Amino acid sequence: MKKIDKKAADSYFREKTRNMIIYFAIGFLASFGVVFFAEPLSDITINGFPFHYFMGAQGAVLTFIILLFVNAKMGDAIDRKYGIDENKNEQISSGKVLDH
Repeated sequence: MKKIDKKAADSYFREKTRNMIIYFAIGFLASFGVVFFAEPLSDITINGFPFHYFMGAQGAVLTFIILLFVNAKMGDAIDRKYGIDENKNEQISSGKVLDH
C-alpha cells in the first residue's frame, strides 16, 4: 500500500470533518431547532398541518434520509479529489493484489 502524504491526508480529513459538522448542524436544526421555534412556525402549514408538527412527524426523517444521500455523494467526490479508489481498496483487502 502506498504511503499518503501527511499534508494531503490532513486536508482530506479536514474536509470530511467539516462536512460532518455541517450535517450534524442541519440534523440538529431539523430535529431540535423546529421544537425551539414551534410557536412562531405554527403559522406555516404543510398539507393542513402546522410546520412544527410536520417536521416532527415526517420532515426530520426526510431530512436525515436526504443527508445520507448527500453525504454519500459528497464523500465520493472528496475521495475522487484526493485519489482514493474504492475498487483498488477492495482488491487490496481481499488479497487479489500482490503489489501492496
